[in-house]
Amino acid sequence: MKAAPTAAWVWAFTVYSWGMTTVSAAWFARRFAAGRGETLGVAASLAWQGAIYAAWLPAAAVVWLVLRRFGAGLKGVAASFAAGLAVVPLEAIASSLIDRAMLRGGDLWGAVLGRAPVCILLYSAIVAVGLAAVHHRRAAEARGRNALLEAALAQARTVAAPPRPERLMVMSGSRRIPVDIAAVEWFGAADNYVVVHWAGREGLLRATLQSLEARLDPRQFARAHRSSLVNLAHVREAQPLSDGSWRLTLASGAEVVTSRTYREALLERLEGRP
Repeated sequence: MKAAPTAAWVWAFTVYSWGMTTVSAAWFARRFAAGRGETLGVAASLAWQGAIYAAWLPAAAVVWLVLRRFGAGLKGVAASFAAGLAVVPLEAIASSLIDRAMLRGGDLWGAVLGRAPVCILLYSAIVAVGLAAVHHRRAAEARGRNALLEAALAQARTVAAPPRPERLMVMSGSRRIPVDIAAVEWFGAADNYVVVHWAGREGLLRATLQSLEARLDPRQFARAHRSSLVNLAHVREAQPLSDGSWRLTLASGAEVVTSRTYREALLERLEGRP
């Protein structure tokens, strides 16, 4: 299931649900006809119920579009059920019109009211499947992003120790001390200075984060936020967060959050996109 594309299992589930529901409803339709002293053939009953449940395909499309637009959170659920205020009555009317055509008459609006509870149940089920599909797709996308990040971390570790390591002269208290760039875990912006974090220590470097980033190996250092630059070779764990950002845990135990904007920029760079 995890390896299958979201569209594949959603379509498979839709076809299965439509087929099983049609067969089950056709059996009850034949019993209903027999109770009225009428004979209803297998093909006719399947065509009758198949048409009723095929009419739900547009409703499923509406739910999918709403969830893609608003997401699978509270806003998406609210929007889906708001759409249901129009979809459920329309489906009840469509089903009743098909029933009326097969039964040759009957009270249309009474049939609509009778169909309404079933339509509410079916619409709720479609929303539940839609939510599951959106979560499945997001999980698949997250796995792909994590795989790219792991590849970047592995690459960063291979370039972390050059033969002649470059050093930065960092102000620590009243002294200026040399710090190997490979030993730096992350840089943080502080006005016209950059805070350098390494080996549980920190110091100041008179530079901007942007100018420093231009000097560093992009395979090893990446922006995590507009105010932070992380050494990927020191990232011990990357945990995806619910808002699409990442929480990076460094070797020292320090944590840096990669915003969604810079996450996308990093992924584009890893994928070789311009």
